[in-house]
Amino acid sequence: MKRSTEEIIEAIGGKENVSAATHCVTRLRLALHDESKVNKEMLEEIDVVKGAFSTNGQYQIVIGNGTVNKVYKDFVALTGVGEASKDEVKKAAESNMNALQRAIKTLADIFIPILPAIVTAGLLMGINNLLTNPGIFYSNASVVDMHPQFGDISSIINLIANTAFVFLPGLIGWSAVKRFGGSELLGIVLGLMLVHPDLLNAWGYAEAQEQGAVGTWNLFGFEIEKVGYQGQVLPVLVAAYLLAKVEQFLAKRVPDSIHLLIVPPVTLLLTGFITFAAIGPITFTVGNFLTSGFVSIFEAVPVLGGLIYGGFYSPLVITGMHHTFLAVDLQLIASIGGTFLWPMVALSNIAQGSAAFAMMVATKDEKLKGLALTSSISAWLGITEPAMFGVNLRYRYPFIAAMIGSAIAGIVITLAGVYAPSIGVGGLPAFFSIPTTFWGIFFIGMGIVLIVPFIITLIIAKVKDKK
Repeated sequence: MKRSTEEIIEAIGGKENVSAATHCVTRLRLALHDESKVNKEMLEEIDVVKGAFSTNGQYQIVIGNGTVNKVYKDFVALTGVGEASKDEVKKAAESNMNALQRAIKTLADIFIPILPAIVTAGLLMGINNLLTNPGIFYSNASVVDMHPQFGDISSIINLIANTAFVFLPGLIGWSAVKRFGGSELLGIVLGLMLVHPDLLNAWGYAEAQEQGAVGTWNLFGFEIEKVGYQGQVLPVLVAAYLLAKVEQFLAKRVPDSIHLLIVPPVTLLLTGFITFAAIGPITFTVGNFLTSGFVSIFEAVPVLGGLIYGGFYSPLVITGMHHTFLAVDLQLIASIGGTFLWPMVALSNIAQGSAAFAMMVATKDEKLKGLALTSSISAWLGITEPAMFGVNLRYRYPFIAAMIGSAIAGIVITLAGVYAPSIGVGGLPAFFSIPTTFWGIFFIGMGIVLIVPFIITLIIAKVKDKK
């Protein structure tokens, strides 16, 4: 094992090129001074290495569960770098990132921690759809219609599923304020404040506005609408940033003896007034404008929209920019009741898995065969990084084959108007989060991304093998 670690150090440019190092369950996570010094071909020839890639300023080497602990222990001893936490390595890696990359990473740091709650909600909503939608198990009737005893079970499942979306600003408030360096508890309060039951529910705002029934506060002649921000993303993101900065400003100037009496109340009051008076209305308008823009593009030229997003989602994953579209998905769900982007993401995951599986069938290299099999299964279940970085990008043509299959499927489901009312589990289980009326066309899309990338990759692999 020590010999393999020495080879890894040599392949990444020597110990002098290492700024900080940590590890997760399967990967070494390194902050390097200069990633151009890495000899990737040499690195991937090392027995214990199953793949390597750079993301968010970190160079990550896939080694495997259990083995990575031994390699990391030797790595620390041989390089002389101290054992670092993941946060410390992230901070060291940020020095390698430009302004756009740092902005994207900030969004990722905010949304990734709340993703399990959102995905779980989407899966539970899918289960509720199985119980309440007619025509799945019975013609022109649902399970609840035929078996009323399941009605309350369905109602409870629906309540549990909807909670993450109803109180989404609370989740974002917690994660965003934590990321911006403020008090997480105040972030939760801020988010929940924006969906307080005394406020008009955001989903009923348009109707109430038409009827002239939107309540207002009158502050010295200045009227502020009493509107909530259920499901909204931008208002709580901007408000969370303001709250964190106000809290930091006050914390530096208020004595510790009266900190609790001054800092939290003043921070919440000031942020709350500014949010309801300015941040909320402005960002609500901006969010709806952006949503209308996306919808207009896909309605005007659905073929182009499906081609671009379906085909080029995978390259977005390489850059990390795919995290920015999670905010767009959530905004679409809040504004129009569903996202037409996420179903293409699910199909893109499957396509990467199919291309990797074709490499498993085609290759005679036992190491690559094992990696391709496990990573293809992972991609089919929604986790694409092992397949993309460990197999497909290494050989390039499987990655391109996956993009082609995903683009074709994206066009097909976009033309059919497929959407998801929530974000669910990616990959093969994704159909649970798709309305049953679209299951037929979505399964056709799944068939395309299972077959097309597999065939293209297999043909090219056989041709290359003959040459």
